[in-house]
Amino acid sequence: MAVVTGQSISTRPMMAIELLEMLHRKGMINEQQVQTAKLRIRSGSAEPAIAQVAKLNLKSLPPPHHVLSPEYLTEWVAGEFNVTYFRLDPLKINVDAVTAVMSLAFAQRHKILCVEVGANHVVVATAEPHFADWIPTLQHTIRKEIRLVLANPLAIHRYQTEFYHLSRSVKGASVEGSDSKVGNFEQLVDLSRAGEVDANDQHIVRIVDWLLQFAFDQRASDIHMEPRREKAIVRFRIDGVLQKVYEMPSAIGQAVLARFKILGRMDVAEKRKPQDGRIKSRTPDGLEVELRLSALPTAFGEKLVARIFDPNVLVKKFADLGLERQTEKKWLQLISNSTGIVLVTGPTGSGKTTTLYTSLKHLATPEVNVCSVEDPIEMVEPAFNQMQVNHDIDVTFATGVRALLRQDPDIIMIGEIRDLETAEMAIQASLTGHLVLSTLHTNDAASAVTRLIDIGVPPYMINATVLGVMAQRLVRILCPHCKVEAKPDSKKWKELVHPFDLPIPDVIYVPKGCHECRDTGYLGRQGIYEMLMMTPSIQKLVHPNCDVAPIRNQALKEGMHLLRISGAYKVAGGATTIEEVLRVAPPLEQLG
Repeated sequence: MAVVTGQSISTRPMMAIELLEMLHRKGMINEQQVQTAKLRIRSGSAEPAIAQVAKLNLKSLPPPHHVLSPEYLTEWVAGEFNVTYFRLDPLKINVDAVTAVMSLAFAQRHKILCVEVGANHVVVATAEPHFADWIPTLQHTIRKEIRLVLANPLAIHRYQTEFYHLSRSVKGASVEGSDSKVGNFEQLVDLSRAGEVDANDQHIVRIVDWLLQFAFDQRASDIHMEPRREKAIVRFRIDGVLQKVYEMPSAIGQAVLARFKILGRMDVAEKRKPQDGRIKSRTPDGLEVELRLSALPTAFGEKLVARIFDPNVLVKKFADLGLERQTEKKWLQLISNSTGIVLVTGPTGSGKTTTLYTSLKHLATPEVNVCSVEDPIEMVEPAFNQMQVNHDIDVTFATGVRALLRQDPDIIMIGEIRDLETAEMAIQASLTGHLVLSTLHTNDAASAVTRLIDIGVPPYMINATVLGVMAQRLVRILCPHCKVEAKPDSKKWKELVHPFDLPIPDVIYVPKGCHECRDTGYLGRQGIYEMLMMTPSIQKLVHPNCDVAPIRNQALKEGMHLLRISGAYKVAGGATTIEEVLRVAPPLEQLG
C-alpha cells in the first residue's frame, strides 16, 4: 500500500505559480512580489516548483523575514500539505541499500530518491507534495509499502548523482578475491597477487575524490579509514565527534587507502610500519586545503587517518577562537614580551596549534624574524619561517632550535616540549633574548610546572624563563539558527561550577537541530581557556618537590578561571551547553 500522509495523489506536479499564490494567500509574500515573480518564472520549466521559487530569492513578510530558500520552502510546503518533511543527511543514509531500490534513470526521471529501506517499507523523498504517478510501477517491483516524504529538490538532485556514482564505483571496482585477508594476523595472502584492486582504477579515483569533497562539505576535521575482517569503514570527525559515513568491501578499502598513499607520496608497498604523508587539494569553494596522512598497520590491514587543516585557521582572530576579553588581554600581554617562554597545554586535538598559529600571525610583522620547528608543519604560512622535524636524519626539536638560534630569530615556536633536551634548548633560547612559544601535554595550566620539573628542568630555570601557561579545550558551539531557550538544571550547574558558587543563569540554550547544522544542534567549535600567570607569589611555590594543588590554588586566588568555569561563562552566554563542557573539561578532582 502506498502511503502519502494525509493526502491523495494528484494527477500533475505543483506549478511554480500555484506555489506563489499559496504563499500570498498565507501572508508569506505580498501581491507585488507575486506579480514580479510571475514575470521571472520560466514557463514550461521541468524544475520542481520549490526550486523555481527558491531561485527568486524572495523574503517572507513575517519577521524575521526569512529568505525563501529551497530548504525553508520545502519545510513550509510540507507543513501546508501535512506531508512529513525530511532533511537529506548523507551521513544517516545507507547508500548501498537505497540505491538498490530503484535505478538511477528511474530516480532521475521522477526526481525522487530512496532515503530509507526497512523490512516491509521504503521511504522515498520527493519534491512534490501530492504527485506520485510513479508509485504503482515502483511498488510492483519492490513489493513493499512506500512512504513519501518531502525533501529539498536540489538536495535530491545532488545526492542522486553522488549516491549512485559512489555505489557504481564500488561495484565497478569489486573483483573476485575482494574478501582476502591481509592483516598482521592473517598474512597468508600477498597483496601483490591477482585479486587486489588497482589503486589507480578510475572507480577508486572517483571514490577518493568523493570522500575528499564530502569531507570538506561536512566540515570534517579528520577522515578515518579503518579495516575490519570483511569490510572497511569510513568515519569523519565532525565538530570533535566521529560519525560513520560508509562501509565498503575490504579489497576496495585497501585500494582506496593505497590511492591516498599515492597522493601523499608514501611507500605503497610498505605495509608493516607507520608512515606519514601530505596532500594538497581544493574545497568545493576553491580554497586550497592541506591534509596530513598517517598510515598505521593494524590486525586486518592498514588504518589511515587524514587530518584536514582548516584553510581559515591563519586568518582567524583571537575572538574567533573563543577567548574571553580578559583572557585575550592577558594572552596578548604574555606574547608581547621580547623574552621568556609561553606555553599552551592540552590533549591532542584541543586546538593548541591553532592558538599558536594565530599568535604567530599576530606577531609576525616585517620588523621581526619569526621561526618555528614543527613535527609536522601543519599549515604553511609565508609570514614566518617553518622547519620540519625529521628523526630519520636526527633533526629533532632540540637540534632544530639549536640551528635556529644561529638564524637571528626574534620569536621561536617549538611544536612540542617532549624531553629535557628540548626544554633546555627552549630555556637557552629565552635566556639569550628570544620569545619562545611551545606546547605541553598536560591536563591543566598548573600541571605544566610540575611536568617541566618531572622531565628534569630545574625549578629556578622555570622561574627565570616561564612567563605563563594557557590550558585549553574545544567545545561545540550551539547552532545560532536553531538553538532554543531552556531552564537550567541546578544539579548539573552545581556539578559544572563545583567547588565554586557561581549564580545559576535564568535561561540557557540547548540544541534543536536544523538544516544549517545538519540536525546536530551544533555548528563549529571554540575554545575554553585557563590562564596561569607566573607571578612572584606562584614562583615561590615552585621547588623540586612541589605539588600542583598549591600552585593552582594560588593562581585561583589571583583571578585564574578553571576550564569548567570558562565553560560555565560560555553556557551562561548561550554559546554552548552544560553537557558539552562537562564532556571535555576535567573535574577538579581529576587534576590532582
